[in-house]
Amino acid sequence: MPLDVNRIISQIDALVAEVKLRRGDFVKKLDLATNLMNSLDKNTADIVRKLEQARTTWLLAGIKGCINQSKKAGCLPADFCVIGSDGSHIDVDRHHSERLFVLNMAVIYLQYGSYPRAEFVSNPTLYFGDENLNIRASDGRQIAIEGPLLGMKRSVEECRCLADMVCVSTADLPILGLLDGSLIMWGLVSQRYDDFVVNELLQNGMLPQFDRFYDWGKDKRVALASYISFPRSTDVINLLRMAICPFTPIDCDRHCKGKFENRPCDDVDGLTDRILFNKILNKDERSAVFISRSSINDRYGKHRVCFFYLKLDEEVARIEIPQWVADRSELLDFVHSAILDQCQKGFGYPVCLSEAHELAVITGTDREQFWNLLDQVMQTDQPGLQSSLKQRSKKLRWI
Repeated sequence: MPLDVNRIISQIDALVAEVKLRRGDFVKKLDLATNLMNSLDKNTADIVRKLEQARTTWLLAGIKGCINQSKKAGCLPADFCVIGSDGSHIDVDRHHSERLFVLNMAVIYLQYGSYPRAEFVSNPTLYFGDENLNIRASDGRQIAIEGPLLGMKRSVEECRCLADMVCVSTADLPILGLLDGSLIMWGLVSQRYDDFVVNELLQNGMLPQFDRFYDWGKDKRVALASYISFPRSTDVINLLRMAICPFTPIDCDRHCKGKFENRPCDDVDGLTDRILFNKILNKDERSAVFISRSSINDRYGKHRVCFFYLKLDEEVARIEIPQWVADRSELLDFVHSAILDQCQKGFGYPVCLSEAHELAVITGTDREQFWNLLDQVMQTDQPGLQSSLKQRSKKLRWI
């Protein structure tokens, strides 16, 4: 049965009333946050010292240079390339007798300037067999690649396909490789996987692809970045929370454990970095560069993930880059101007990523057709029930 929207209208009205009630408090918090940002640059040394000693329950942005810096976009090279990669997948379905999954990778190559050209590549792959469906440790332990793990494997393959396209490019031009979403494998932190899983996905999976970009970038302008639309991160806001904390050193568990209201740092609670930089930045400007202080980021080595915020026409995006990109001003400026140009061409979102998404997406109809085809083939080759009765009941409606 469809959702009975009429029965939820009154609850929506209550939500709107609550949002209006919070609006005045929100404006005060945003004004305070803006003033705090302006004051932090005057006490950068004190903030860095406080940051190094702080023990907080929330993630703080690492400081890299000036905190409240903003910069306009530079000029793009006359000739350059942008390559975008995206993917989608069909996950393992426990209602089917055969364990398998599908990854569909798409890469878009866009060359601008004297010799413009475009290349669209799609590569669907079916994974089956124990060696492809599990991550194994040397001591015999293993874990199935499905759910969140499959999502992380897909991220690795998106980056691999991106690097492959850069590798075969014959154009001796500045190149930006662009991914959708975070460069940080947050899932490895939240799920607390064993080291053999982290090693397989990060050390043996994602970072070797970063190495390829790093090696190419030594001799020419080749940069790697990711684009996060409508980010909800609070790393910089949490810096402001730390700045107004009255305790020295800061220790959340010691001073505020079990306390969820009337904390001094709550004066900026409820804000996000996106909201803050939407007020601070002018159109097309980027913020200062910050470093993620996530525990998993320490394992990235020279590829430690940094980020900045970019204000576009209708949103503020979070742009993530490896540290070696952040450390080279010409690469950082190229990332800024190339992404801005892509967003202008793509009606607010990088055109290479929107095209890659369209090429990679697996629709609900696609999934249904895939499972139906699999069932037909399996029934022909191996008669018998190949899906659970629960799965069958979803296709046969009795009422």
